[in-house]
Amino acid sequence: MSEVYGVRRGRLRDRCAATGSAAALISRPANVRYLAGGAPPGAVLLLGPRDDVLLCPRTPAAGDPADGRPDDGLRLVVLPTSAGDAAVAAAELARTDGVESLAVEEHHLTVTRHRALGSVAPRLRLADLGLAVEQQRIVKDEDEIACLRIAAEITDQALGELLESILVGRTERHLALELERRLVDHGADGPAFPTSVATGPNSGRAGHRPGDRRVEEGDFLSVCLGANYRGYRCEIGRTFVIGTSPADWQIELYELVFAAQRAGREALVPGTAYREVDHAARHILDSAGHTEELAPRTGHGVGLEIDEDPQLAPAAMGKLDACVPVTVEPGVHLPGRGGVRIDDTLVVRQEADGGPELLTITTKELLAL
Repeated sequence: MSEVYGVRRGRLRDRCAATGSAAALISRPANVRYLAGGAPPGAVLLLGPRDDVLLCPRTPAAGDPADGRPDDGLRLVVLPTSAGDAAVAAAELARTDGVESLAVEEHHLTVTRHRALGSVAPRLRLADLGLAVEQQRIVKDEDEIACLRIAAEITDQALGELLESILVGRTERHLALELERRLVDHGADGPAFPTSVATGPNSGRAGHRPGDRRVEEGDFLSVCLGANYRGYRCEIGRTFVIGTSPADWQIELYELVFAAQRAGREALVPGTAYREVDHAARHILDSAGHTEELAPRTGHGVGLEIDEDPQLAPAAMGKLDACVPVTVEPGVHLPGRGGVRIDDTLVVRQEADGGPELLTITTKELLAL
């Protein structure tokens, strides 16, 4: 993996050199981890003209999977307690190395931090690196996809075990906590994001925070969860009916959302515009009269963050590449009644390679639990 991180840093260094910057300061934690292999709390990465340096406020914890393991090819600098901000220390190091222009992630730096960089090295020109690292992260290598695949397997296992337990009478909050415990039990470093469990009138609502409502007979139950494995995060969402045969309106709504989700999945072809994937799913729900209940996007990229580029949204610009993992997650929530969400993580593949690779494989059949 050391070679992989070196290649990633080299690619970014070439881009910086093309815009006139001899060095780059990476401060966004996910970007630090992508380029350095690990991102201890408060660490920043300096890509310098002579070597690459990971500056940390304290000695990294050995073997902590949550932070990753820094690449052996980096020079590690642990700052003294009195040194303060690692980013400021990195700017000063760049200045002493004779750097005249330093590319920084302005979208991540606070105004205060940006000013501090300028004050410690007033003759150092600060250039905006923009979203260069985020754009580099969009297409995943097979090692990254392997981590996502394991995260998905863990997530499927945790969800599958929950479906075999007694659900009636238990609260949303209790079920969410149990799911997160099961993720860890099966090897996850933790949940990829706060687990959502929604019952009855809450079901189908995007981002619902679990509360004290108890599961009742005849409810829709919507669950959205994901595992974090070695920093890589996946997502799955499923909707079920509790304890009885589903009502006609539940079957109709479920089949509609399932058709929209299938259309979105089938649109995941290299070269397809992001917004066309969104349109494929959204058009089915729009045509059925659910325009007002729809989320602003159909899906998004996943990786070291649970929500990263690309965005599968109506106004999104760009086209899909192969080896890009994304979610497809349409849903409809009917106020006062509940709703349906179906969410998968997939990897865009060439048609010659079998088309989109489905990572989350828990059944999408409308089960009565």
